[in-house]
Amino acid sequence: MSDMLVEQIRRRLATALQPTELDVVDEGHKHIGHANAGKGHFHVRIVSAAFTGQLPLKRHRLVYAALGDLMDKGIHALSIDAQEPSVLK
Repeated sequence: MSDMLVEQIRRRLATALQPTELDVVDEGHKHIGHANAGKGHFHVRIVSAAFTGQLPLKRHRLVYAALGDLMDKGIHALSIDAQEPSVLK
């Protein structure tokens, strides 16, 4: 299930934000012993021109919008590192 969800996250972000870099990591193993341990904890690192000139809150909102109903169906926690391409130069 987790691998399928990682692929869904990756596909939706790629379609909506056309990133130049995208990493999606299942971090469920880091939450053993917590409520909802092992279920739906992910980290996304994404670099996209869509983030150019946007404040971090707006970048996060774009990611959440791209993920849509996955935020209610499978994703329990999401950490986001959203950067614009110029930061990497």
